[in-house]
Amino acid sequence: MSMTEGLLVPPGHGRTVATPAQHVTFKVTGAHSRTASSFEVVVPPGFDVGAHVHTRSEELFYVLEGELDVLAFEPRVRTPDNWRRWESTSGSRVVRAGPGTVIAVPPGCPHAFANPTDTPARMFFQAAPPPDHERYFEELLEILSSGGPPDEAAIEALRARYDIQQLTPLRHDASPERLVTG
Repeated sequence: MSMTEGLLVPPGHGRTVATPAQHVTFKVTGAHSRTASSFEVVVPPGFDVGAHVHTRSEELFYVLEGELDVLAFEPRVRTPDNWRRWESTSGSRVVRAGPGTVIAVPPGCPHAFANPTDTPARMFFQAAPPPDHERYFEELLEILSSGGPPDEAAIEALRARYDIQQLTPLRHDASPERLVTG
């Protein structure tokens, strides 16, 4: 792409990687932008990315369809089991985000999302700097497509390579009933 031409990605276009756990369409990659990679992500019922934090990356999420439970704050205590019960020192709690909700996550801020409903959710996701998340998604989806429960050791090694400190487990086979906030 020349610096005098932009990039136009029509609806339904972009390179897609998909497994039963996630469906990610690459919209803008490091080949097209020096500042951020952009993706359209379909989050199936029961998917929980797990709370995690980046030291270098910043992210932006925009919910297009459906609902997601989201977290974007430092909790009083980082418990390793259920981020949905976390609370910040200022009283922030996990939010049920619907269409039009924007979540901005600076470096160092714990964050998570999960689909606790019985229908898929769709979001626009942007990560800076590129192309780390592009490579991460490709490798994560390869691990998750192997079938069966996720290989936690492989996911942990992958996340360490891409500046992701996992605080609670990634889950892609949880039933929606187990994900409901309570």
